[in-house]
Amino acid sequence: MKRAFVFPGQGAQFSGMGKELFETSKEARARFEEADEVLGFALSKTMFEGTTDELKATRVTQPAVFLHSMAAVAAADAFTPDMTAGHSLGELSALVAAGSLNFSDGLRLVSKRAEAMQKACEAEPSTMAAVLGLADEKVEEICAETEGVVVAANYNCPGQLVISGSVPAVEAAAAKLKEAGARRALILPVGGAFHSPLMQPAAAELKAAIEATEFHVPVCPVYQNVTAEASTDPQTIQKLLIEQLTAPVRWTQSVQKMVEDGASSFTELGPGKVLQGLIRKIHPEAQIEE
Repeated sequence: MKRAFVFPGQGAQFSGMGKELFETSKEARARFEEADEVLGFALSKTMFEGTTDELKATRVTQPAVFLHSMAAVAAADAFTPDMTAGHSLGELSALVAAGSLNFSDGLRLVSKRAEAMQKACEAEPSTMAAVLGLADEKVEEICAETEGVVVAANYNCPGQLVISGSVPAVEAAAAKLKEAGARRALILPVGGAFHSPLMQPAAAELKAAIEATEFHVPVCPVYQNVTAEASTDPQTIQKLLIEQLTAPVRWTQSVQKMVEDGASSFTELGPGKVLQGLIRKIHPEAQIEE
């Protein structure tokens, strides 16, 4: 029986996140205190007391979700993963959990990633839309024939895909997708086109930071978003982490591959239970551990 640990991305945040871990686990508390010191501001205070709007800012959201996941790992009894994976930002949590990165380096990269993505979002009006009830291939086909930048960005589970790109292109594609029979094609309240070519400036900025950071051979395979394959080589991990900002998150394929490689139980560590729901849709027989 192989245990897979999975880590959520941006969007899982909520006011009060991590407070219970801080109050009940000295190992988790140490993570919060270290994070505040590394970042130079009281992220923990914003997590525990911040408004929804304060937590929604990318520069806060990404470190907050990462810190919550890492505090949960610190508080977990006998954390012995056979494999890890994370959705988008969660990939950095998965790498730290597997020992490929140390905590403070992971946090610095998350913070740098958030700032770089925020800048790229401000450079060009862009957005994302959730598409429900259409085959992946149909969504890809419509994106390809729509003028402007619009691509498949998140393969979340069968029948649920997120597209990403410039505002006019995403709106045009959403209208075509509805005509093609999508149950929904809903513009999301996000600040930019994550996992699309419009994130190229952020990827270029993050590249230097990733290449200057020491990565180690992880204690278990980490399934990366870009390929949905297991990675254990530090250079491959770095390369795919850079590519991840402009490439789609292949979550459906990652879970399928983990199951194929023997994963029989999945545990989500971090805020919310979004990934648990997606895993149930991808592989209904999966055992979900709380």
